[in-house]
Amino acid sequence: MKFTLATWNINSVRLRADLVLKLLQEESPDILCLQECKSPVENIPFDLFAQAGYGHWVARGQKGYNGVAILSRLPLEDAGHIDWCGRGDARHVAGRLENGVTIHNCYIPAGGDVPDREVNEKFGHKLDTLTEMRDHFRDSRPAKSILVGDLNIAPREDDVWSHKQLLKIVSHTPVEVAHLGDVQDAGNWVDITRQDIPEGLLYSWWSYRARDWDTADKGRRLDHIWASGDIAAGAHGSRILRDARGWTQPSDHAPVFASFEV
Repeated sequence: MKFTLATWNINSVRLRADLVLKLLQEESPDILCLQECKSPVENIPFDLFAQAGYGHWVARGQKGYNGVAILSRLPLEDAGHIDWCGRGDARHVAGRLENGVTIHNCYIPAGGDVPDREVNEKFGHKLDTLTEMRDHFRDSRPAKSILVGDLNIAPREDDVWSHKQLLKIVSHTPVEVAHLGDVQDAGNWVDITRQDIPEGLLYSWWSYRARDWDTADKGRRLDHIWASGDIAAGAHGSRILRDARGWTQPSDHAPVFASFEV
């Protein structure tokens, strides 16, 4: 079975429903995973997406914050969700395709501005979420699985515009990178984007604060596609749709793509 998957932090699915439709119509992924939908599930415009050919979906939502959804042209069943840290946040949903592949769509907390859990509760929440993910995938080793989403960490030196300048900036600190690596190792996850694009600067997020994001190009690769080791060899064709960051009223994230043959 061949399919193409994309992941995108949309930063409000209702505000940017037209951009979701633009992506679906112009790029035609078989599956689109969205994060930061910022909407209760009942208010997400699934009817619009169904008219574009994406009639299958699973989602978890909440008003104004978080929220994850998977839109699919392929039959998809709800495979549940995990409430990391027991806060009731809509940060994970899983869907299962007919061929048995399970897709985990995740939105890890950003972590605030200060990389110190003693003074910044948000940073502690981020680290605790990663620890729970590590333990979950260690105890329930994933097979025939894909994990995608805004993981809010740029792990490699070439995943940020300046490794040296961002070492003390949340999303690239050594403690976050180590925690993310523990999650990856626990589940034997393979970073598909870097499997396909092993070298060079690569970004999926550019701050709204930049006056000219494209020229400044101070990006970070916060959005990821991983696959369990048993199916990673069937992945190919990874890319980041940088142009989407320049669309009208865009998200600050760009969609990340990969194709699979499983």
